[in-house]
Amino acid sequence: MDTKEILDRIFKDPTTKYDLTEFDTLDKPLYEIINIYPRISESGRDAGKIRYVMKSFVAFSSGKEEVQVFDENGKSNPEEIVRQLWVYKLLNHYEYKTDEIELEKSVHFGTEVNAKAADIVVYTDNTKTTPKIIIEVKKPKRKDGIEQLKSYLNAEGSPVGVWSNGSDSIILYRPYPANFDDTLVDIPKRGQEPKDVLEAKKTLAHLKKSFNFKKIIEDLEELVLADSGKDEFNEIFKLIFAKIWDEKEALENRANQEVQFSKALDPEITYERINNLFHKACEEWPGIFKEGEDIELTKRHLQVCVGPIEGVRLMGSNLRIMDDAFEYLLPTEAKKKKGQFFTPRHVIEMCVRMLNPKKSEFVLDPSCGSAGFLLHTMEWCYPANDNDSRELRKHRYAAKYLWGIDFEERAAKTSRALMLIAGDGHTNIFGPDVSSLDPKTWYETQSGQKLMSKLIEAKLIPKPISKEDEANVLRDDDLAWKYFDELKFDVILANPPFAGEIKDKKDVSQL
Repeated sequence: MDTKEILDRIFKDPTTKYDLTEFDTLDKPLYEIINIYPRISESGRDAGKIRYVMKSFVAFSSGKEEVQVFDENGKSNPEEIVRQLWVYKLLNHYEYKTDEIELEKSVHFGTEVNAKAADIVVYTDNTKTTPKIIIEVKKPKRKDGIEQLKSYLNAEGSPVGVWSNGSDSIILYRPYPANFDDTLVDIPKRGQEPKDVLEAKKTLAHLKKSFNFKKIIEDLEELVLADSGKDEFNEIFKLIFAKIWDEKEALENRANQEVQFSKALDPEITYERINNLFHKACEEWPGIFKEGEDIELTKRHLQVCVGPIEGVRLMGSNLRIMDDAFEYLLPTEAKKKKGQFFTPRHVIEMCVRMLNPKKSEFVLDPSCGSAGFLLHTMEWCYPANDNDSRELRKHRYAAKYLWGIDFEERAAKTSRALMLIAGDGHTNIFGPDVSSLDPKTWYETQSGQKLMSKLIEAKLIPKPISKEDEANVLRDDDLAWKYFDELKFDVILANPPFAGEIKDKKDVSQL
């Protein structure tokens, strides 16, 4: 078997790029970087059996230079592949020298030596006296090990630590003499310090398009969010909207497409920068957050949260991955209490296929939740394998033909965020405080008034509503429902918002 075949065996499913997306930016395909070759065991009970090994890019602390990654019985060592790819990346991308890297270094805790060794240690020079970076690697899908990495950083005095399973990673930073964990968007190259990473200018082209946002949130939850005392959902959404606005502004109005959503050395500066971007987003998309609202995370906590988020590109990212992350953010008890169980995506896809919406048809989800029906409709009309020009057409389509309503505040935020990430900068998502079960809310609330105004502008209601009509509507339930009958949508896709028992018959009598 050649290297490519063995990698396919080790990582099972080559269609997922071996679950090694962390290395997508390397200069060669993985099977050209890694060289795996057979060895025949010469002694012991495995004598005569074939095992597959690779030569390490850097010799181990023990002196060994070869490491087994597969055998003829199917036993594999995917974690070692992740480690060797990180070593290759350190040598070829970050420009470190082989004599500045040590593998499987025993970690000293006071006078004791830990039985488990650090996977990769990078030093400031070839004397190997001052650890600069410690990397803890796991095989794909593993999520544990961050606490273990933090203990290594403390014991060895290293300022930077990386946890990686080949597809997800987090970079910890301990700015001396601070006693809390910070984060970085990248590790410093040879000759650089962490401050050089923090001060580097970034453009949209530098941002990663392949990432696991749910894992990012889980890591932030472990580091700071769970102890912040704030509403995790709301605070993360503030950062998401600030970042989307910054990316949109960079794309449309900055000649070099430079992004401003980044952290500084000083947490005070970071807070002012990110909070200002959040205010700009609130001006662009009013009604999502309360007027005059600020980011409520402490400056120290915000400093930690910005690092993993600043390096990814939200607009145009994989919507299903983002959807999964947003569902995770909604507390389980809150979902049960309000009936906010996200509709299974295979059910949504089946419904969209059955109704077969056309590019010229207006689509409404009156209880849109996380906008699953609308997003799948968009992908149905503009499939991913279309050419690049589909993006502009898709955005124009979404801004005109896709409409959603949701009464619950968090659901409305989720659906707006996903539509904005999809590229619909003029999203027709309305809520909170607009109920599709009570048309009076369309006239009584600010969000409802905006909805009515947009419907009239789009000619989805046949005539403007007079003040006299509006007064009558507020007195007469049947007249209020009349305007539902006159809406000119072509397709209605919805999972009805029935959270428990609906006690008022009027709420369902017109459905």
